[in-house]
Amino acid sequence: MAVINVKQISKLYGSCVALDGVSLQVNPGEIYGLIGPDGAGKTTLFRILVTLLLPDEGQAEVDGLDTVRDYRKIRSRIGYMPGRFSLYQDLSVEENLDFFATMFGTSIAENYENIKEIYAQIEPFKDRKAGALSGGMKQKLALCCALVHRPSVLFLDEPTTGVDAISRKEFWNMLYRIRRSGVTILVSTPYMDEAALCDRISLIQKGKIIETGTPDEIVGRYPHQLFGVCGEPAYPLLKFLRTCPGVLRCFSFGSEHHVAAEPGVLTAGGLQAAVEEAGFRNVSVRDIRPNIEDCFMELAKENDYGQG
Repeated sequence: MAVINVKQISKLYGSCVALDGVSLQVNPGEIYGLIGPDGAGKTTLFRILVTLLLPDEGQAEVDGLDTVRDYRKIRSRIGYMPGRFSLYQDLSVEENLDFFATMFGTSIAENYENIKEIYAQIEPFKDRKAGALSGGMKQKLALCCALVHRPSVLFLDEPTTGVDAISRKEFWNMLYRIRRSGVTILVSTPYMDEAALCDRISLIQKGKIIETGTPDEIVGRYPHQLFGVCGEPAYPLLKFLRTCPGVLRCFSFGSEHHVAAEPGVLTAGGLQAAVEEAGFRNVSVRDIRPNIEDCFMELAKENDYGQG
């Protein structure tokens, strides 16, 4: 039985469609990722699931409970870490944690073992005000506050936004350890590289789910041959590649352009020769494996959400 079951959820803000018939299921013990850019509808769905917002259409269940009818019971069973740091800036680390424990009728001492591994990293600063913490420490405090009452389901809405790369890696290692304790985790992120860290994912854009599956399944369904192309100058090269015969899509990924073509139409050698003949310097063309971002761009284009 799914721990989170979303059936055709829709939500409008005036004429703006935030969610449009969204459905998904999260199985027990999964880390399930909701992947999409800002404005895709991730936070609206989270607020519905944690009973802070009512859907206009559809139904959602968390841990077998209806999010509208059973909202009080759900709130006692879940942990929620919103996208923005929402703890009390003028309270200390320990005071914040004690407040949240008290809200759920428990105490830090009673559930210390549940948060020990994470809290041990910030406990030396327990008397420091939350507003004076670094981004990574705020993240750990917010996670402790979400876990202090031993929830069965954990909702993390863009938990690594604005956090440095090292803290992001540490955070995901913490999630794996939390999952091993039996907690089901739904996490949203705009970072496509974090998609590969989830057990299953749904890609969301403009309020619609455009693909669901394991990261490997989604990558495996990518329909085109893909090349990584480097050369100078970079922006004129991007524009040139988009005009080349046989090229279907071309997007810039850092210093490299990803070029999609129908299988068998182009070769790396042939494409490199064409680019060099056009006068570009330091050209390198290689066959590459698509990543989640390539898949997202392709699916967004298919659904008329992308450009290029």
